[in-house]
Amino acid sequence: MKLLRVGTTGAERPALLDAEGVLRDLSGVVPDIDGALLADDAALGRIRTAAEAGELPVLDADGLRVGPPVARIGKVVCIGLNYHDHAKETGAEPPAEPVIFFKAADTVVGPCDTVLVPRGSVKTDWEVELAVVIGRTARYLSSHEEALAHVAGYAVAHDVSEREFQIERGGTWDKGKNCETFNPLGPWLVTSDEVADPQGLGLKLWVNGELRQDGSTSDQIFPVAEVVRYVSQFMTLYPGDVINTGTPAGVALGMPEPKPFLRAGDVVELEIEGLGRQRQEFKPA
Repeated sequence: MKLLRVGTTGAERPALLDAEGVLRDLSGVVPDIDGALLADDAALGRIRTAAEAGELPVLDADGLRVGPPVARIGKVVCIGLNYHDHAKETGAEPPAEPVIFFKAADTVVGPCDTVLVPRGSVKTDWEVELAVVIGRTARYLSSHEEALAHVAGYAVAHDVSEREFQIERGGTWDKGKNCETFNPLGPWLVTSDEVADPQGLGLKLWVNGELRQDGSTSDQIFPVAEVVRYVSQFMTLYPGDVINTGTPAGVALGMPEPKPFLRAGDVVELEIEGLGRQRQEFKPA
């Protein structure tokens, strides 16, 4: 299933995109799409039954904002330097173990919402990423099979980053990752049964119409199953938590000088095969 949330910020309603691409209203079946829903097999079954029976009302998608596909996210866990080609372009050694950092849940916005270039920023960068959404409480998982069984679904994430803040201002990466609006998510949460192989997905990103990133999750150093298993050794993952699994080569940081970092007025578009497409206009904070 392709689950999403539509409407004005803070007042989104749950919806489903059916096999014909028609937007359907889920608000009569479930109150929202959040961790509680993703952990409730009976509720997910009611959605499937209603969709298959053609009982869900049609929503007029014209002019309707798409919000983040998951509400009330507990935490956003991020994996750094997780593609061989990205590590190479930035001159970094491939990590021996996954690099973990966090984004606050309040950085998450809709897939086509405005992204704000931070005040004083000169090195705002783009990163298309596969997001994993957790569906069952996960702690100390012991195998890749067990890890994948705890995944509710997948989505497109844009891990917007400010490289000066991240690298040159001391401390951890977090100050370059947690600026307002720095994690567009969606348009859909695609349930895991529709993603046969999370290591076979193409990722692309364009800046002002120019293709900048063109990669595949097959190039991940640590595949999705290992990322989920590994993270569960250090923290408990709850339904609705999100893991951003890293970005392929093609970011501004890895390009020759002068590096084409983002400015207000730029437009970024990104997509992952089968998971939908995002578009953001960048404006000053």
